[in-house]
Amino acid sequence: MKHGSNTHDVFNQTPPLADYNLFATDLGLLDAVQREGAGPARNELNAAGAELGAAGLFEHARQANRYPPVLQTFSPQGRRIDSIEFHPSWHALMRGIASRGYHSSPWAPSTQSGAHAARAAGYLMQAQIESGTLCPTTMTYGAIAAMRHDPVLSSEWIPKLLAREYDPRDIAFESKRGGLIGMGMTEKQGGSDVRANTSRAVRSADGSYRITGHKWFFSAPQCDAHLVLAQAAGGLSCFFMPRRLPDGTLNGIYIQRLKDKLGNRSNASSEVEFVDAWASLLGEEGRGVPTILEMGTFTRLDCCTGSAGMMRQAVVQSLHHAHHREVFGTLLIDQPLMRSVLADMAIESEAATALSLRLARAFDSEQPGETALRRALTLAGEITPDEPPPSPRAERKSLESQA
Repeated sequence: MKHGSNTHDVFNQTPPLADYNLFATDLGLLDAVQREGAGPARNELNAAGAELGAAGLFEHARQANRYPPVLQTFSPQGRRIDSIEFHPSWHALMRGIASRGYHSSPWAPSTQSGAHAARAAGYLMQAQIESGTLCPTTMTYGAIAAMRHDPVLSSEWIPKLLAREYDPRDIAFESKRGGLIGMGMTEKQGGSDVRANTSRAVRSADGSYRITGHKWFFSAPQCDAHLVLAQAAGGLSCFFMPRRLPDGTLNGIYIQRLKDKLGNRSNASSEVEFVDAWASLLGEEGRGVPTILEMGTFTRLDCCTGSAGMMRQAVVQSLHHAHHREVFGTLLIDQPLMRSVLADMAIESEAATALSLRLARAFDSEQPGETALRRALTLAGEITPDEPPPSPRAERKSLESQA
């Protein structure tokens, strides 16, 4: 339709920013990768930066948040299925994450030195595209740290978690090509005070447990298994709870609803009830918080790195806009006050990148000084079995910081 005037002509608007290399254009990240021991991964990171900067990936991010997940409680035949339906763009984003190994690569047997720092650099770039998919990514990364101490999980689960393949099929884990792990701690009456949890775990004759209770936040319920906290005879304990049993039937995990959220919309956060849900003990009875906090240590690293990634993307978009938008007869980038604001943003962003990669390097070393730094910067998220349990007050403060 032809209009009689040119009122719809568009000018002085910023063109879309896409099809650029997130790694090659980030001098702060380039320096940090080299400085923190991830230099051998530069070629891989450069390839990832080009993939992540593609216009198509930004469109997948938009679509995944425009069309959030939907809970399908029952099948058309009336069977309880508790299935999560995701937009195809979610699956496209998750395939890319798995192919780049951001869910598990540092734990592979053939890993090079600097693996955690290299992964952190990639995760920082991934965070610039879409954040909801980072939830199952980081939980899997952290869960492996706790699961590797269990001989059965190390042999039967971890090898498949290390696979660089995303398998969204809702089937028994034994038949899948790859997998993801989630986490469930928070309950309605306690929030971050997990010692107030009321979910109960009863030991069976074969050594397994049956759990009955609820979780106020049960992250990414489509994952193949979750680490959960429940009260056992010996106190608050950590359990490994698969979504499906070996015969393919659903475990006693009933999704009540998906959370209606302001942000993180692409990710399925849920409330669930456990009814005699089968689980195995991870660690010792009564040591649930120290056990699951080993997972939490690594998720806190990702909280730092993911935040740095979002800061970087904000700076990039701001600079791009300032180079194209004209006000008062001059481009924004040439306005002194605007340049000052942008410079402050760039400094803060580069500082966050430097700190994140420095922290990641601490995870690549078992030297006492690096271990101390790792613990200090993740707020005592690493507790050894020889240490006494933290006080409820200290534990609550630690978990609140993670949230």
